[in-house]
Amino acid sequence: MNKKNGDKEDEQDGLSVHSPCKAPNSSSSSLRKEQSQVDLELKLLEALEIYPPVKLQGIHRHFVLYGLTEYMRRSFNRQFSASDVLQMLDRFYNLEMLKPDDEDSRILNQVEEFSLPPSYFTKEGS
Repeated sequence: MNKKNGDKEDEQDGLSVHSPCKAPNSSSSSLRKEQSQVDLELKLLEALEIYPPVKLQGIHRHFVLYGLTEYMRRSFNRQFSASDVLQMLDRFYNLEMLKPDDEDSRILNQVEEFSLPPSYFTKEGS
């Protein structure tokens, strides 16, 4: 192997293996995009301290989801939809496990007749 071939092996894509690595200019926008994605995920994890994902099931689901979207909106000064937040949550949790099952639906949709007791309508002074 001669010296010229060894130099070509040491340099690939215009960078020498002995020089500090510099990212090409085209990847700087992808690096910012990755950093913003990391920031989004960190803020979401902070929000989960206040709004735990276990409360995303049952009757509190919509309130918790609203709280998460509001937390993200305030953190980044831009709107987040519920589907945006659920998509980010799906990276960390199996959201299929949080969907209500048939038993929950049956209990929540159960209608019971209610009436006040007759003693409620009697006047205390009489």
